[in-house]
Order: sequence, then C-alpha cells, then structure tokens
Amino acid sequence: MNRERIAPQPGQESVWDYPRPPRLEDTEKLIEIVFNGVTIAHTHDAKRVLETSHPPVYYIPPADIKMEYLQLMPHTSWCEWKGGAGYYAIAIGDKQTPNAAWFYPDPTPAFLPLKDHVAFYAHLMDACYVNEEKVQPQPGNFYGGWITHDIVGPFKGEAGTWGW
Repeated sequence: MNRERIAPQPGQESVWDYPRPPRLEDTEKLIEIVFNGVTIAHTHDAKRVLETSHPPVYYIPPADIKMEYLQLMPHTSWCEWKGGAGYYAIAIGDKQTPNAAWFYPDPTPAFLPLKDHVAFYAHLMDACYVNEEKVQPQPGNFYGGWITHDIVGPFKGEAGTWGW
C-alpha cells in the first residue's frame, strides 16, 4: 500500500491538504442518497467537513431529506471538534439499518451551521452521489467520508496506513 501523499492532479484535492482542526464549508454540488430503491435525500445546499487524512463528509439539511424514513436511535457519540452526535436508523419497506446516519443537535460554536444537518454512511446506503458520481465509502466502515474522482489520499482507514 502506498503510504505517501498522492499528488493531486488539476481539479483534484488531496486530503493531506485539508486542515486539522477540520474546516466547514458550504457546497452547491448535487448530493443524492438512495436507500432501498428510494431517493431519500436530494440537495444543492449541503455542507462538507474537510479534515486532514479524511475524504469529505457531507451534511444535508433536514428540509432536503425524506425525514419520515429516519428514526432517532439511542446511540450517541462525541467528536472533539463538533460536539455530541445523535444517530438515526433508516427504514424503508422491509429494509432497516440502525445508526446509518448522524447529526449534531447542539454543535460547538465553530460548527453551529451543522445543527441538525444529517450525514450518511455511504457503505450502508444503496448509493450516494456527488454531482451524479457514485461515491466510494471511506475505508474501514468507521468513518463517514465520501471518495470521488476529485479526492486523492491515501485515506485514514485504509489497511496499512499509519496503523489506522
């Protein structure tokens, strides 16, 4: 496995150029999420979090999500940058996946614009898209980053990368 930073080509970003602590930014890219054959999210109004070694995590405003398919879970977690996270299960028809998405009900001041926006684990969805490109989930099934052709690594979570 290549453990060295991959040099980005024109039009690409390297996750090793992203900051730590992470940066929050708006994006007008089309973000879509499909679960059990149903498009549950569609927006041009997402936010993305960029953090060293991680592909972007996209957060979608609840107004652009079919929230009737999301069910609040008792599971919580803590992020040193964003604060306490809550989780949703997704249930459509005969398919249900617990802890498939997360949100920050009371984020830290630096991440206040993320309040109640929802991020989805790509590996648990049928498909997630950025500008109609199907994303690859960040390796390891723990992190929630989305990999597209314009993002290069190596990425935290890949086998053999720095013991992660």
